Amino acid sequence: MKFFNRQTEIEVDTRTKILQSAQKLFAKRGFDATTTKDLAAEAGVAEGTLFRYFTNKKAILVEVATQGWISLLTDLLTELSEMSNYKAIANMMRRRMGNMSENIDMMKVCFMEAQFHPELRDQIQMEVVDKMTGIAEVYFEEAIEKGVYRKGLSPKVIAKVFVGMFAVAGFSNETMSKSGSPLELQQMAEGLSDIFLNGVLAKVPAEAI
Repeated sequence: MKFFNRQTEIEVDTRTKILQSAQKLFAKRGFDATTTKDLAAEAGVAEGTLFRYFTNKKAILVEVATQGWISLLTDLLTELSEMSNYKAIANMMRRRMGNMSENIDMMKVCFMEAQFHPELRDQIQMEVVDKMTGIAEVYFEEAIEKGVYRKGLSPKVIAKVFVGMFAVAGFSNETMSKSGSPLELQQMAEGLSDIFLNGVLAKVPAEAI
């Protein structure tokens, strides 16, 4: 049993090294300019080892994007579930957006490569958006049951809106630019939180209705 566990740990470690190497090289050189030989050398494995874990180079790209986004969103939703007021949510969003700017390699892979490869863009969109929306939907369904959000709202619709706003923020100049100021991140985070929680329509006095 110990031998089996050890083998499993080695396989997980190898797969992780491959993905980390791919993220680094895809961001630096681009998907097309990076060969499987380059990936293997960077990860410190034989080239044939890559294909024990992934069917091809495209599969590695999709996995890099999928894991990166789901990790960011899972952390976001975990923290969101513990927030109780608008300011706390805004501050949490700001921290998460700051984390996204720190993961610039992953963001470059998701944004730059997908737009140059339509078939990859469609596959990444399907994999990433569907998984992210599924994670978010579970959270919002539980939040509605707890009375955090209005009864009657569709958890799936809320999840799609939330994921959409999160994705837009992730690719914003404030997030992608290393020169983005903390104030800019704070303003965007507060704006997104306000719109998501309160909407955009002006409140009309009851007597005017």
